[in-house]
Amino acid sequence: MQRSYTSSLILMHFIVFIYGFTAIIGKLIEMNALQMVWYRMLFAALGLLVYLKWKKINISIPKADTIKLIGIGLVVALHWITFFGAIKISNISVTLGIMASGTLFASILEPLFFRLRVNWIEFLIGTFIVFGLYLIFSYELSYINGILVALIASLLATLFTILNKSFTNKFSPSIISFYEMTGGFIGITLYLIVSQQLNRELLSPSYMDLFYVIILGIVCTAFAFAVSVDVMKELSAYTVILSVNMEPIYGILLAYFIFGESEHMSGGFYLGTIVILLSVFIYPIIKAKTRNKKKKA
Repeated sequence: MQRSYTSSLILMHFIVFIYGFTAIIGKLIEMNALQMVWYRMLFAALGLLVYLKWKKINISIPKADTIKLIGIGLVVALHWITFFGAIKISNISVTLGIMASGTLFASILEPLFFRLRVNWIEFLIGTFIVFGLYLIFSYELSYINGILVALIASLLATLFTILNKSFTNKFSPSIISFYEMTGGFIGITLYLIVSQQLNRELLSPSYMDLFYVIILGIVCTAFAFAVSVDVMKELSAYTVILSVNMEPIYGILLAYFIFGESEHMSGGFYLGTIVILLSVFIYPIIKAKTRNKKKKA
């Protein structure tokens, strides 16, 4: 039975809420960021494999594309390692606030990758985001290391999103994600073997950590992804993008109520974060209006 637009929108926001909860779980897990991402990618790959088999989707793709997707999976792995690393050395609010800067990196990297002309609207939005980042840096010097690592995480997130563009018209999103999760898991495994970190301690997480990483891999990654793809049958890409922009807000609010004092930030931080988030929200609105004007012309 086909869902209504309203129920699909509510479901989409529930998925974004789950995305925001990812950062909460990352802080609750005691294992380091590398170990956490290794387990997350393992369970996500297994979850997606079950989903693909259930849907009877053929997962075989050309060898050259397999290698490329595995390479992108390594970028995804590095993104998650730096993302959770930033949470470990700063806090959730700082990390999610900085992650909203992805629009800035996209305005710079996309024209470089696809040899496009610089979009001045994107450049202007990027300028506002830089101002928001300046406010956060100015008031939160004690979290400087976390801010810098979060910026790297944001850059890597933008990079793998851009790299994925060349595959979105060739394969289903579930197949793309399956190979990327598998590639990231293989890449981290090889690193752990070479660095001699693949030991009994790594393979023996606490029961609570194992419970959390299963939720992280199955619910926050495989399930959330599958549902977000499904609701796009009823929702436009614009609505989905606008919904996803709520992730930092949900995450920061959750962190504020769950972890209390450790997530209370200065007024300058919240002002800078608001500037960044407003810029992120305004961008798709301006882009949609510009597109409509061009169609009318």
